[in-house]
Amino acid sequence: MLKCIAIDDEQLALDLLEDYIRNVPYLELKARCRNVPEAIKELQQQTVDLLFLDIMMPGITGLQFIESMRHRPMIILVTAYEKYALEGFNLDVIDYLVKPVPLQRFIKACNKAWEYRRLDLVQENRQPSPDAGYFFVNADYSLVKVVISDIVWIEGLKDYIKIHLQSTSRPVVTLMNMKTIEDQLPAAGFIRIHKSYIISIMQITAIRKNSIFIGTTELPVGGSYRSTIEALVRNSGQSGTPFS
Repeated sequence: MLKCIAIDDEQLALDLLEDYIRNVPYLELKARCRNVPEAIKELQQQTVDLLFLDIMMPGITGLQFIESMRHRPMIILVTAYEKYALEGFNLDVIDYLVKPVPLQRFIKACNKAWEYRRLDLVQENRQPSPDAGYFFVNADYSLVKVVISDIVWIEGLKDYIKIHLQSTSRPVVTLMNMKTIEDQLPAAGFIRIHKSYIISIMQITAIRKNSIFIGTTELPVGGSYRSTIEALVRNSGQSGTPFS
């Protein structure tokens, strides 16, 4: 069962979400919220698996709310505006629904969240302790062992990721989002440089303008991740910025 909260400043939209949620047997609606402060209060009082979140609300917008959360549940954005889709997916939302949302499309988004949750649970049950230095992923109809020290960089491809390794030219491709894999990596050894890239710090060979090089491979640095790279350079004892 996925415990969920519906957040929208419009009463009719909340009523429709509640009605739709009743049509999905594995969803349990825990609260209806008219704004972000109400949602924050609910999240402080209970653990929730999934948020159905509007974007344009008075005060704090849905996107600002997502950015403010340190520990995020799964999020499905439900909005009247198509123009924020890219920004939403950059924040690793499960899906982006544009009002008016047909029930069939709503159920499809919920099924995606259910599948992500199922895979996360399977992953948690199969993972060794964090000190083990490896984890398993589902790939090629098998459980594939990935040694953390063997990872060069990770590439996000919508619902999948590619794990590029030192030991083989063939990347491991698995159904997983970037947030899930990022949570499994040691923070001291890996950094996210772009919505689509996480890299091993030890594998960096050069930083130039808006790019990071791993050997001859050039990877872009996203604007919102520049401060992370600048902090990495400062912590190494160097002065100045690599993006000047």
